[in-house]
Amino acid sequence: MTDAPTRAQRFAALVAPAAQRAGYTGHGSNARLARDTGMSESSVSRMLKGQAIPELKFFPAVAEKVGVEVLDLLAEMGIPPESLQPLSETGPSQVGSASISPSEAADRLGLSDPVGREMLIATIERLKRLEEHQQQDDQPEPGNEHGGAAAQM
Repeated sequence: MTDAPTRAQRFAALVAPAAQRAGYTGHGSNARLARDTGMSESSVSRMLKGQAIPELKFFPAVAEKVGVEVLDLLAEMGIPPESLQPLSETGPSQVGSASISPSEAADRLGLSDPVGREMLIATIERLKRLEEHQQQDDQPEPGNEHGGAAAQM
């Protein structure tokens, strides 16, 4: 009896043929796909061999470059497409609702796979840190609200 394919193998079964159809064939194709998606060449190689799944932040670029839908990539991660409805389709009662934790978001999305949950939670936490960092960068330094030295001359 054969083992069921892993999530990474199912992901590769979707992406690898699409990449070939999109022209990523022959010598240097992994390097081109890496450059076009912002991934490392080794990550592209592992992805196409079914050894690893890229970080979620690369899904839009991968989908665009190989000609598949992002929702199809997410489905391979076990995220049901119906859980990704636009806010306008979820009903007005959810607009402006209270904040929820990343773990609660995973619960509401119906994610039961520990790896998928951890990936979602880690992505949310990273995005929150990036947002906080961006907000700190946007704040002027105390005593320098009017710009740099050239602006003060």
